[in-house]
Amino acid sequence: MNMDLNELDLTNVSRWPAAARAVVILFLMGGVIFLGYWFHVKDQLVDLARYEEKETGLKVIFETKAKQAVNLEAYEKQLEEMRESFGAMLRQLPNQTEVADLLVDVSQTGLASGLEFQLFQPRAEIPREFYAELPISIQVIGNYHEFGEFVSGVAALPRIVTVHNVSINKTGKDDNTSLKMVLTAKTYRYLDEEEAANDDSNSTGGKK
Repeated sequence: MNMDLNELDLTNVSRWPAAARAVVILFLMGGVIFLGYWFHVKDQLVDLARYEEKETGLKVIFETKAKQAVNLEAYEKQLEEMRESFGAMLRQLPNQTEVADLLVDVSQTGLASGLEFQLFQPRAEIPREFYAELPISIQVIGNYHEFGEFVSGVAALPRIVTVHNVSINKTGKDDNTSLKMVLTAKTYRYLDEEEAANDDSNSTGGKK
C-alpha cells in the first residue's frame, strides 16, 4: 500500500493507515530512547566506568594487603633475625680499649704464618655513621702459601678485619720463592652514642 504523506491528517491520527502509525510510533520510541540515553544513561555509564576503574584499583590494593598479611609473621621473623645478626656484627666490633689487642692479633697472625714484616702502620681513624674505620698499611715478605695462611688467619679472628688493595710482586732477591705482598687491612670500632653525636656535630659545624 502506497502512502502519500500529504494526505495524512495530523489532527486525526487515528484514521492514519496502520503502517504510518507504526512508523510514527517507532520514530517516537527512538526519540525517547535517544533522549533518555543522552540526558540520563550516558552520565551513568561514565560513572560506571569510573567506579569499575576504582574497583580494579581497590582489588589490587586488597590483594597486596592480603599478601602482606599472610606473610606478616614471616616478615617479623626475618626482621628479628636481621636484628640479631646486626647485634652479633656489632659485638664483633672492638671498643676503644680492645683495638690495640686486635692490632697485636693481626701482627701475630702474620708472624705465625712465617711472614717477615717490612711495614705495619695503623693510619688515622675514619669516622663513619656509627663506627670508625681503622686502616692498617701492611707490607710483608713470604710466599704464596704463607700469604694464604695469613689471610685465612685474619679472617678467622673473632673481630672483624677485612683485607683490601692486595698486590703481590717479586722482591728482587736471588731467592725466587720470596715475594712481597702489600695490602691494607681494615678493622672497625663501634662508636658509642656520645662519640657518634660529637662526630655529627663536628661534621655539621664544619659545613658553611
